[in-house]
Amino acid sequence: MKTLSEHNADKMKLYRAMERLNEPHPNGIECPMCKKELWDSNPSVVLTSYPAQKNIHCSDPQCGYTGYRVV
Repeated sequence: MKTLSEHNADKMKLYRAMERLNEPHPNGIECPMCKKELWDSNPSVVLTSYPAQKNIHCSDPQCGYTGYRVV
């Protein structure tokens, strides 16, 4: 059996890996304004709209486009 410390250490590794998944990252969609790539702003957050959506933003800070995409 694992000790409590070992169990907690293993779970913390998983949580750290999941945190990286929530960092903004490219989603392969073209920005409607400047044609550069859009990014998911908070990848692990899904808006409970109908249909469900995610926040997005343009990879080019000078463009400044923000919006939503359907999940």
